[in-house]
Amino acid sequence: MFKHDKNLLEMVRVERPNPQYATMLQEQLGGPNGELKAALQYFSQSFRIKDPEIKDLFQDIASEELSHMEMVATAVNMLNGHDIDVTGTQPAGNIEANVLTGLAPYLTNGSGVPFTATYVNVTGDLPADILSNIAAEQRAKVVYEYLHRQINDKHVRQMIDFLLNREEAHNTLFRQAFQKIQANGSDRDWGVDEDARLYFDLSTPGVNHFNLNNPQAPSFQNPNLTQ
Repeated sequence: MFKHDKNLLEMVRVERPNPQYATMLQEQLGGPNGELKAALQYFSQSFRIKDPEIKDLFQDIASEELSHMEMVATAVNMLNGHDIDVTGTQPAGNIEANVLTGLAPYLTNGSGVPFTATYVNVTGDLPADILSNIAAEQRAKVVYEYLHRQINDKHVRQMIDFLLNREEAHNTLFRQAFQKIQANGSDRDWGVDEDARLYFDLSTPGVNHFNLNNPQAPSFQNPNLTQ
């Protein structure tokens, strides 16, 4: 069950309309590293999770991602302005918003490609899914960093700064969850087979800077111990 709170998670404002930037920001609405992808991925993964604490974490973060999506859509709406006009003042990248959606935020990436469920990664294996989520949060942070650099609007920058820091928080939480499930799922029996200890040095001339003498399953430092 969901309940919608009409208050945004964080205030969203813009200094002035900026349709070209609205098109860029669409990337975090309907793109492969955007908020809708994250929300659907974490919810979809959560249904098979047996650990009640980790299941709750996935669903809490998924719910917050929907609130991020609401913030991004609100900003896109404000940046698009009020007047449908593709003839002279609108940049080419914003044509679709003028001729198809009436300037409403649209579930596409920054190039106008519609959202697809193929962005959502679900394996049913908890270690694989958590690692996928950690990577998703890292990629989303990178996209927000790129977006932050390309606009001078102080209000939009404030919103993006909030969102990229929330991506960091989610990344930390998923890493904590990963530490709780060591030796589970696809992390079981890591490195016991001889083939898991082979390194093929295929560069010529080759210098082997890595080895697999003692292969270790993926792990992360406990964030609470790195203060």
